[in-house]
Amino acid sequence: MQRRLEVGVVIRRVFAIYFDQAPVLMPAAAVVFVFTGVLSTVLTRADPGLRLVALLISLIATTLFTGMVVELVADVRDGRRDSSPSQLLRAVTPVLGRLLMVAVVAALLVTLGFVLLVVPGLILITVWSLAAPVIVVERPPGLAALGRSRELVRGNGWRVFGVILLLDVLVAVIAGAIEAGTETAGAGAGLVATVVVGILTAPISALAAAVMYFDLSGATASTAERPPQAQADPFGGP
Repeated sequence: MQRRLEVGVVIRRVFAIYFDQAPVLMPAAAVVFVFTGVLSTVLTRADPGLRLVALLISLIATTLFTGMVVELVADVRDGRRDSSPSQLLRAVTPVLGRLLMVAVVAALLVTLGFVLLVVPGLILITVWSLAAPVIVVERPPGLAALGRSRELVRGNGWRVFGVILLLDVLVAVIAGAIEAGTETAGAGAGLVATVVVGILTAPISALAAAVMYFDLSGATASTAERPPQAQADPFGGP
């Protein structure tokens, strides 16, 4: 029987893990985003032409952190709550290359989708939103994680999109409030605000991807149960 995603349940779980695991999530986010956030901001302000380099750095940081969060959620589901940032980093290192490859390919195609008509970009963001958890837990070869993510999302496309949209709006509000509060304090304060925003908000989207993956796949830290085919929807029909 096809698993049905509940938007409210997913969001509640995201924030339950966020607050419960804050002692691990915040240091992990700091390790990943302090250096990369500062470097990206400095590059962009020094030369707007380096914006692409800054975007690549941000992509690498986000991908690495999402993999770490997937490991954390898997540990929480299995009853292990003693993970440290260094343990999570070591756990995701073996699949880092695959994570980056899939992230770059997905980012390029999503960007193309937005350029063409916007809607294709939104659909790709939705159907490929579980690719990172798939890589960390199931470790498929090459770009197979994109197809597996689409398979998991099928039949729940609108619900997955709803989770992504609601959390993105929340993150935007939080980021806007923090940045507005430091707008008149100078460039240094703005840089600090950028880093703080990254640390506070990065776990939210990463947790959402992990929670949705485990809800839809029924996977544990070491195994994955493939769900049956479902009815078609705009985010991935048969």
